[in-house]
Amino acid sequence: MDAITQDLVCEVRGGVGFVTLNRPRALNALTLDMVRGLMAVLLAWKDEAHILAVAVRGSDKQGAFGAFCAGGDIRFLHQGGSTGDPRVEDFFTEEYALNHLIHTYPKPYLAFMDGIVMGGGMGISQGAAQRLVTERTKMAMPETAIGLFPDVGGGYFLSRCPGHAGEWLALTGETIGAGDAIALRLADAQVGLQSLAPLWEGLGAIRSGADIQALIATHSIAVDAHQISARAQIDHYFSMDSVGAIVAALEASDGAWEAKTAATLRKRSPLMLHVVLEQIRRARHLSLADDLRMERDMVRHCFHLRPGQSETLEGIRALAVDKDHTPRWLPGRIEDVTPDMVAAFFASPWPAHAHPLAALR
Repeated sequence: MDAITQDLVCEVRGGVGFVTLNRPRALNALTLDMVRGLMAVLLAWKDEAHILAVAVRGSDKQGAFGAFCAGGDIRFLHQGGSTGDPRVEDFFTEEYALNHLIHTYPKPYLAFMDGIVMGGGMGISQGAAQRLVTERTKMAMPETAIGLFPDVGGGYFLSRCPGHAGEWLALTGETIGAGDAIALRLADAQVGLQSLAPLWEGLGAIRSGADIQALIATHSIAVDAHQISARAQIDHYFSMDSVGAIVAALEASDGAWEAKTAATLRKRSPLMLHVVLEQIRRARHLSLADDLRMERDMVRHCFHLRPGQSETLEGIRALAVDKDHTPRWLPGRIEDVTPDMVAAFFASPWPAHAHPLAALR
């Protein structure tokens, strides 16, 4: 199969379908066309008996690998959200349906999570049967920095991290590497950089699922058996009942980690911090399909809840458009967010039968 778009290169070799995200100048940020192309090829390959597995990688300016996917195309979301472009709605509906397909895919799906893996990049990798990381992996769900929340199923997979690491990652947007990703159950194995190309090429010769496991084992490297640093502090502070309690406790401490973490949280959208904590706590008890429906409700509110004052549009403006890095959050303080403001994000705009993701199971 040839490239579906210039940004998505798909081919079949042997018993494996190979996908390369090919938008390196944008760190392979997902466009609506890329989401549609990936959905189409996965649906086609799902029903082709001779295709035993699917492998997905990114590319950088030097060629294959180097960057996986930095997320969704936030410039498109800002422009479309500011002008009422209906494709913004389509993007989220179709992206979340794609995330669900990957999590429930009936054939092994292998994600080569080399380089930057953030936001939407996590959405197309966390459902993989094999999530492969490298020493270059930089993994994060940094959405609170742009007044959004960790979507693409983020509520589901972050809430299932050990302890309260999910709340920490979701609220702070902290970046982690390969060892921490494996420790937090967000990756399965680490592959050395020199093994990426041989592993990718070797998949073309596999004849069974057992062959895939053996090939990955051949190229995997041992990961330091260490707990993520500050794990005790993470579980202590991020198990607290509210964002206000978390920040107050961090600021009352004289520890350097606590001071840095509190300063990070103070930069985020106060409203969205409260929304995100509620999201993670709710998602811990939801199925993937129900979590994605909840997130679809939430993202609708992010762009349309308060006319003229979208935390998301303001966050993207400050970070990626004007780049002044001084977002004007509303409310401006964590202490000024009310329960009613948060509750509004969890009220679905649609009756259940008409929900855009009603068909997900």
